Amino acid sequence: MSTDGSSGRQTRRLRGAALLVTALVSAAAGVAGHDLTLALRARRAVRTQLVADSVAWRAAREREQAVRDSIVALVDARRHRDSLAARRYLVIALADNRIAYREGDRVLFESRVASGSGRTLEQTAGGRRWKFETPRGRLVVERKDVAPLWVPPDWHYVELARQKRLRLVRLERGMSIPVTNGVVTVSGRNVVLRTLDGREIPYDVGDGREIIVGGRLIIPPYGTNQRQYDGVLGNHRLYLGDGYGIHGTNNPRSIGTSVSHGCIRMRNEDIETLFRIVEVGTPVYIY
Repeated sequence: MSTDGSSGRQTRRLRGAALLVTALVSAAAGVAGHDLTLALRARRAVRTQLVADSVAWRAAREREQAVRDSIVALVDARRHRDSLAARRYLVIALADNRIAYREGDRVLFESRVASGSGRTLEQTAGGRRWKFETPRGRLVVERKDVAPLWVPPDWHYVELARQKRLRLVRLERGMSIPVTNGVVTVSGRNVVLRTLDGREIPYDVGDGREIIVGGRLIIPPYGTNQRQYDGVLGNHRLYLGDGYGIHGTNNPRSIGTSVSHGCIRMRNEDIETLFRIVEVGTPVYIY
């Protein structure tokens, strides 16, 4: 709010009043006592008006200051609220497999989790190596996903092939793998069985339903429906970046143990609660 206008008007009033008083006094010097009395009364009236104007001006300044104080109070309240939000964080204790959502020293929500196993998997062919650890340190909730799909990394197929003693075959687009009744190939977004009579039958995959033909485990290309599993991560995920997240599970008995491939698993009902109350940008401390 600017006071330049009101201050200028006040100055002009004071100048005008001073000129009027000067004129009245000058006129009074050459007139009779009766005229001088009238002039003095006029001067008192002008002074009274000046005082009234000065009081009004001070009142206007006080109202302006009150408005400014109100704005400052609102800004301070907003900063205080933002400060409280910034003090909310998640902390995960890997040794205890527990997660807590806290505001300062107050616990808002707490539950058990499953965390990384710490195991190492090596692929002889190609010399690849994976360490299944939950990352430690400070992470941030980058986004919130509803009904997330799991896109299995290569280690999933390497691990499964070793468990089931299968040979791994990586399927690329434009490639065909011969089978008894046709070929396995990619058509659009699907890995299909193209039969000898030309029909294309998409493979139905999911948890535990990988494409296995003739003792071979097929690794589907990224971007195909057969490399997207529904339900493995539950219905909610807090994504932490670099492939890691806090999510639900289709194996609730694993909660409380260190058996995951690095992500933090929660019971589906627990991650649903956490999903509702945790905001994007919330710090996550893992130790």
